[in-house]
Amino acid sequence: AQVEFVSANPTGPLHVGNGRGAAIGDALANALAAAGYRVEREYYINDAGTQTDNFAETLYARYQQLFGRDVPLPEDGYPGAYMVELAEEVRARHGDAFLRPPGEAMPPELGQLGIELMVGRIRKTLESFGVRYDRWYSEKSLYEPGGAYEQAMAILRDAGMLVERDGALWFASSELGEDKDNVVVRSDGRPTYYASDIAYHWDKFLRRGFDLVIDVWGADHHGHVSRLKTATKAVGADPEALQILLYQLVTLKRGGEVVRLSKRSGEIITLDELVEEVGADAARFFFLLRSPGAQMDFDLDLAVKQSSENPVYYVQYAHARLCSILERAREQGLTPDGGNVRLLTAPHELALIREMMQLADVIENVATRFEPQHLPHYAQDLATAFHAFNDAFKQQNDPSLKVITEDAELSRARLRLVLAARIALARVLGLMGMSAPERM
Repeated sequence: AQVEFVSANPTGPLHVGNGRGAAIGDALANALAAAGYRVEREYYINDAGTQTDNFAETLYARYQQLFGRDVPLPEDGYPGAYMVELAEEVRARHGDAFLRPPGEAMPPELGQLGIELMVGRIRKTLESFGVRYDRWYSEKSLYEPGGAYEQAMAILRDAGMLVERDGALWFASSELGEDKDNVVVRSDGRPTYYASDIAYHWDKFLRRGFDLVIDVWGADHHGHVSRLKTATKAVGADPEALQILLYQLVTLKRGGEVVRLSKRSGEIITLDELVEEVGADAARFFFLLRSPGAQMDFDLDLAVKQSSENPVYYVQYAHARLCSILERAREQGLTPDGGNVRLLTAPHELALIREMMQLADVIENVATRFEPQHLPHYAQDLATAFHAFNDAFKQQNDPSLKVITEDAELSRARLRLVLAARIALARVLGLMGMSAPERM
């Protein structure tokens, strides 16, 4: 299986919405691996096309301004402060090496360097969020001689699916059930993003041979889903093996008020800023809590609260308590070794056992229905079952219900249950890409 996610244009820093896509894609990849797939994570770098050109022109304008030139930003450029930072980084590394006489075109190497620096920043952001990819795939590579673009277009041409009209080249997708045909090569000879996607998915299925391909996209790409599946079928792949998961926007809130702009820059709130404020674990958990197709409110105050109101704290604290019980038992010379689990017949013990037994079904659900929201909900249910198990002696005012009692055999049996619960909870935290703290 291949999971391709985030894949934001390398023309700016990752924002909070990209973070939701990152959490969803990474958790899905983890669940697929747990279900037995050999999984590859991929980031598709849009390093070709109009937006890349606008990015390069913006960078050159900012670069020239650093040398005192009064040049405007391009009309469709990127006004963010990060472009000034990028230009300063280029100057610090290369001085005036990319400066050309006024009026001359910028050197193409500058645009390529800018993309590389931006991808480096994106990679660093994602690593701080706990996401690492097996492959960073360049859109430019699709257009190499004999590459995926040529191969995919040849298949469509041989099938009679390409039509010249109005000086452009069209994919006759209406013949395959779409409501209209779609342009694949513009009248000026430049391929469209649709052509890139067709070639890219030909490469995924036909060249690299993935059995299952999952694309995690923002909901604004909704209109592209059907036509990409149609094109996938046209180039000889199974459209049912292509799963496109759409996720909705994230609304940040603090004190009940919507937070729209960064305190630091007055612009969009970046994923780096969110991780800095609430931590990667809390960000991941909250991003996964709602189904991808549901819009979500992210409560910044709740995410940092150290109480049972905060589901992240509640789940991780359960793991820390499990570790603490095992440590305390070791200090008293007790271990789970040889514990006879047939002794575990009390309702609070059986309730925890039954909850633990759901883990395999949860993984199967996530891996077959592509619904990662089951992970945080299961983590909360498991934590609740453990807290009820651990606090049963208080609820019933019965010291014999404690994990460690004067009955060594029963204590060992309960410690086996505690160990198993720790493993299960650590497992589900790991599937979400979160840490399992031993102390809190």
